[in-house]
Amino acid sequence: MAEDWQNGGFGLYVHWPFCQAKCPYCDFNSHVAASVDQARWRAAFLREIARHAELVPHRVLNSIFFGGGTPSLMPPGTVAGIIDAARAAWPTANDLEVTLEANPTSVEAGRFAAYADAGVNRVSLGVQALNDADLHRLGRLHTVEEAIQAFEIARKYFSHTSFDLIYARQDQSLVDWEAELRRALDLAADHLSLYQLTIEPGTAFGARHAAGKLPGLPEEGLAADMYQVTQEICGAAGLPAYEVSNHARSGSESRHNLIYWRYGDYIGIGPGAHGRLTIDGLRHATEAWSRPEDWLRRAEVGTAERLVEPLSPQEQATEFLLMGLRLSEGIDMARFERLSGAPLDAETVAHLAEIGMIRLDGTRLRATKAGRAVLNAVICDLLP
Repeated sequence: MAEDWQNGGFGLYVHWPFCQAKCPYCDFNSHVAASVDQARWRAAFLREIARHAELVPHRVLNSIFFGGGTPSLMPPGTVAGIIDAARAAWPTANDLEVTLEANPTSVEAGRFAAYADAGVNRVSLGVQALNDADLHRLGRLHTVEEAIQAFEIARKYFSHTSFDLIYARQDQSLVDWEAELRRALDLAADHLSLYQLTIEPGTAFGARHAAGKLPGLPEEGLAADMYQVTQEICGAAGLPAYEVSNHARSGSESRHNLIYWRYGDYIGIGPGAHGRLTIDGLRHATEAWSRPEDWLRRAEVGTAERLVEPLSPQEQATEFLLMGLRLSEGIDMARFERLSGAPLDAETVAHLAEIGMIRLDGTRLRATKAGRAVLNAVICDLLP
């Protein structure tokens, strides 16, 4: 019998933890470093790939994703070495997707050409705003003009391009966001990731907000209106939401992120990287050491993971539900039952369907448009 992870596929996530500057809203594991020993880091990444290949050999690798941090600060030779090592470690899908995240400030035509030669075929640009004043507020180092230029360069070299925008920013009106979103769509990206600004503890914005020094944030009702207009405008432009915050033309969905949302297996290497890996029939949660110097030192002498923990059937079913209901395609209730050993509560499912929060199609369960707007509440009701 096929293992459960095969329903979602198998991917490799590579975390590059270094940035030129730390953005005030960012709670990712990113660091500003005066210098980076590129040769040591490359060797450590290759060592971790080889170690994982011994654990799970002979799988078909569907995707590689370079995230961060700012992976476009990586030397193209390092990116090429990692891709080559992954291809040598596992057989790869004929349509292997290789994504690299990039900031507009680190984009050069020659560098992008080298990434394409290395095997990168998809780029995700961290644009974040199409307004120079807001880019400054968000701590970004690029201008709108530089972002557009970077996007045009990316389109020349990669078969798929995506960029991120943040909405519900300080002093942003609904009309402002509508105009900005339409401008983004005019650029003809085939994928957009559109996130509501969230104030996370431990960030610069978190500290300012706690001190009452982050004025102009929209009220909850306005943020909800921005979410709804996002769905309408993107849908009408041919980029419907295939996931709560991600919109794409048909065929341009992020295959790597679909592995997460469809609850496949993925290896996470690099500081703070998380993974889900089925070993000898049992799915494990993995987590690497977070501090770059700790991760590098441990990767060089053994393993860079601080946690490898088996997941119970109930934990797996919960994660499957949490991830899968974010997708417009929803989840297979029969798969939930196989994972958990028990079906979803029939009375709860019937009630949520009756009030229009979910829709049933055979064994398939999807959140409706209304349900996706309050998805956390829907999931809480469904979870035992």
